[in-house]
Amino acid sequence: MTIRADITPIGQIPVAQEGRHVLATVTFAAAAALTLTEHGHPDLAIPMAAGQEEAFREVWTVTERPRAAVHDDLAHAHDGTYLFIAGLLPEQDVYTSPVQALYEKAFALADDLGYAHIFRMWNFVGDIIGSNAEGMEVYQDFVRGRAQAFEAHKGHGTAHMPAATGIGTQGRGIAFVLLASRHEVPRHLENLKQTPAYHYPHQYGPKPPSFARATRLGDTLYVSGTAAILGHETVHKGDVERQSRVTLDNIAHLISRENLTAQGVEAGHELKELRRIKVYVRHDSDIPAVRATCEEAFGAGVEVKYLNVAVCRDDLLVEIEGIVPGAGWNR
Repeated sequence: MTIRADITPIGQIPVAQEGRHVLATVTFAAAAALTLTEHGHPDLAIPMAAGQEEAFREVWTVTERPRAAVHDDLAHAHDGTYLFIAGLLPEQDVYTSPVQALYEKAFALADDLGYAHIFRMWNFVGDIIGSNAEGMEVYQDFVRGRAQAFEAHKGHGTAHMPAATGIGTQGRGIAFVLLASRHEVPRHLENLKQTPAYHYPHQYGPKPPSFARATRLGDTLYVSGTAAILGHETVHKGDVERQSRVTLDNIAHLISRENLTAQGVEAGHELKELRRIKVYVRHDSDIPAVRATCEEAFGAGVEVKYLNVAVCRDDLLVEIEGIVPGAGWNR
């Protein structure tokens, strides 16, 4: 059994293939919403596409029929093996306490339902490099609340931190998606050419980001949002093409046999194996150059979604994420 994501057009009704059931959907559209659809699954809509032609839907499917519910600011669905939780927080003057409360609520729900192993998170942060009511950068404000939620729920260690993406949106407020497993224990991994995010120095905010560079669940590898950072520093400021190449080099090393075997994982992958790729580009005018670089790296025919949103540092112009599917991905 495995959990799987497929990309569909926004107007297409999410219907799973034979032997699979829709667990939940994430809609990359023009407005934010968290609902239980008429088909019985949660849908988180995020304002990340300027128009209908850019919008798309990510459909998560599983092999057993799931149960789903929406309670105020959280929605969830689970099938006995995998759990999906989504949350939506409206714009706040200061995010730390509301984020901590909502994330703690989600972590507690996962534990109550028996899914202790979080293996992937996405964090969608509106006005990500703007300032809150106290003058702190919104991303740093969010990161502090998320870190405090992890500390309250899991303690001060880092071994529990999953692959994650923290990215801007075209709206306001914060949304997130959490995936967890009941039985499979994930392996959280680092890129040995980068400082682990949870060890970043204080110049990046009062709390360091709470995520791993990748997580392996079974034989599927989930690659976190990755940017042009070497050590902990941004490189090639102002040059989107060079930042794109460093980002791709970082992913290539992250998933390589050299990096994985150094961390006890007997596997190795190439960039051309990456799927469900999303590329976040700060400036719309840079998308053609980023697309050309990505097409060269990933090869012809690989579907890549490009989204015009801000990245988590004001000197980063592009961020890339994806999944290296395991052998059971297409079953």
